Amino acid sequence: MTVELICVGTELLLGNTVNTNAAYISEKCAMLGLSMYYQSVVGDNPGRLKDLLLTAMKRSSILILSGGLGPTQDDLTKETAAEVLGKKLVEDKAARQEIEEFMKKRGRVITENNWKQALVPEGSKVLYNQNGTAPGIIMESDQVKMILLPGPPNELIPMFEEQVFPYLYELQPDIICSKMVKLCGIGESSAETKILDLIETQTNPTVAPYAKTGEVHLRITAKASSEKAAYDLIAPVETELQNRFGNLIYTDDPNVTLEDAIYELLKEYNLTVTTAESCTGGLVAGRLINVPGISQFLKEGYVTYSNEAKEKLLNVPSEILKEHGAVSPQTAEAMAVGGAKAAGTDLCIAVTGIAGPDGGTEQKPVGLVYMSCYCKGKLFTEKNQYSGSRSKIREYSVASALTLLRCAIMESVSEVNVCGS
Repeated sequence: MTVELICVGTELLLGNTVNTNAAYISEKCAMLGLSMYYQSVVGDNPGRLKDLLLTAMKRSSILILSGGLGPTQDDLTKETAAEVLGKKLVEDKAARQEIEEFMKKRGRVITENNWKQALVPEGSKVLYNQNGTAPGIIMESDQVKMILLPGPPNELIPMFEEQVFPYLYELQPDIICSKMVKLCGIGESSAETKILDLIETQTNPTVAPYAKTGEVHLRITAKASSEKAAYDLIAPVETELQNRFGNLIYTDDPNVTLEDAIYELLKEYNLTVTTAESCTGGLVAGRLINVPGISQFLKEGYVTYSNEAKEKLLNVPSEILKEHGAVSPQTAEAMAVGGAKAAGTDLCIAVTGIAGPDGGTEQKPVGLVYMSCYCKGKLFTEKNQYSGSRSKIREYSVASALTLLRCAIMESVSEVNVCGS
């Protein structure tokens, strides 16, 4: 079965509202095994919406529409969809009662146009809304099924989860499940090369690489008659990826971030850490602080943007700064050692570089970044050359610094070779 998504709202076209509904609905439809070949955004214009619906009906068996179910005059999704399917609008008493109760509970005045939302196409299935006043609607004809959902995500998501997902599940005999394997310390092209044979011969399940900032995510996707059957297909492929990438894999949990994985290592080995940052200006510490409970292990964070600060706070020798410059492996290493000593921690991750757009030279161009991690007497140092805007260079530097921190911990506490793999 093919599904098509139509998001209604002039605010989406103008960029005033980010269309998060499209990503959410797409992911859920993929999970259900529904093929989606088209997505559209149309403004609050009944003529253009009608034209789009007539076109979509020729190529898709299920149409999902979001937005345009409100009480105002420009909310015409329901009216237009009903017209296209030749259905008249009738009042749904249960919907009217829910609207009345919703408004009274919140102390809002009910205006006449609120009752517009209680009108539904005759013969439709009404999806009652526990989080707003606009009910959703499912209309069925011999040609197409139309699912109308409210635009606000806090209304759309629970309605989809509780009422639409089960409805679509019954229509589609197969479902699609995915598992995400997350890597750090390897680029997308290198990762793809390692699994090219799997990609070229894949049928079901499939493997696809996705480049993230400083990471590569490998999505394994399987189609089967049940969730268990799909994950049974995924399991041997995931095992093969683990064999090929080893410790470059930091998680297979979609909700776990790189900083989460670092937190677990710090906790497992009871290690403390500090950060010493120049060009990243505290962003590395900021990523670590995303993790609840990190305060037990992250003791301090130094932002030493100037040479004076590097000397004063991290005890970087002035001779190193004069001879090698602030952006050098020697300075990065001195920052890492000095930061660990100043904070009294087991580890210190240090970053220094030229984020641009100015300040670069032929010998040290914009985007040159050195980072070093001190871990219990050992130093792990990297040179990186990035391109892009100032913010992009800093963003990549943070991701690389976290990767270096992770590999330093793993190599220091075991015989595992992670850094430079």
